[in-house]
Amino acid sequence: MTDDDDFYYKNQQVKGEIDSFELPRHAINDVVKGLAFQMLESSSFVNTKTPVAVASFVDLKDLESTNWLGNQLSESFVHELQRHGLLIVDFKTTGNIRVTKNGDYVFSRDWQELPERQIIDYVVTGTMTEQADGVIVNARMIGIQSKVVVATAQAFIPAWVIGDEFIQQQNVNNNVKMKDGMIIRSRVRLSHNERSVGIKK
Repeated sequence: MTDDDDFYYKNQQVKGEIDSFELPRHAINDVVKGLAFQMLESSSFVNTKTPVAVASFVDLKDLESTNWLGNQLSESFVHELQRHGLLIVDFKTTGNIRVTKNGDYVFSRDWQELPERQIIDYVVTGTMTEQADGVIVNARMIGIQSKVVVATAQAFIPAWVIGDEFIQQQNVNNNVKMKDGMIIRSRVRLSHNERSVGIKK
């Protein structure tokens, strides 16, 4: 194992996994810390020079819908993996600043506003399974070209950690369909680079 392969052991300050049942309310970030530790501990394929993207976590029932929790998990993973030294590609960045009277924006979920090709080797995503008393989260790191799962992690998030939003969603289906900005394998190379990933509808 090279020094680059072992970087997360050197940078990890808190050894051990996060116990979800000892968390305060709304401590989603602490759950992701535990998931990231599990994932990086089991993977030897990524290093500090490996481009990694993070996608929304989706409902296991259909794999095509997400919600506020799925998006929050992905945002927390961006922070946590970058903190561990990974090279994170934010594919939702448009490459320009859109200035409006309401604010200035660099992000978009409209696939037509995003760069057509991006360099991504691995993608981190996962599924959510709703239980009566919480949500089971299964995270994985996948080779974008090979489809090989190179790292996994699992955690249970109690309902009282998630907060009132979870209780409201038990009665109202408030899922948002993910139709735009989907990362897919592309057969066209970017400057003859096989690591090019297409983003399309």
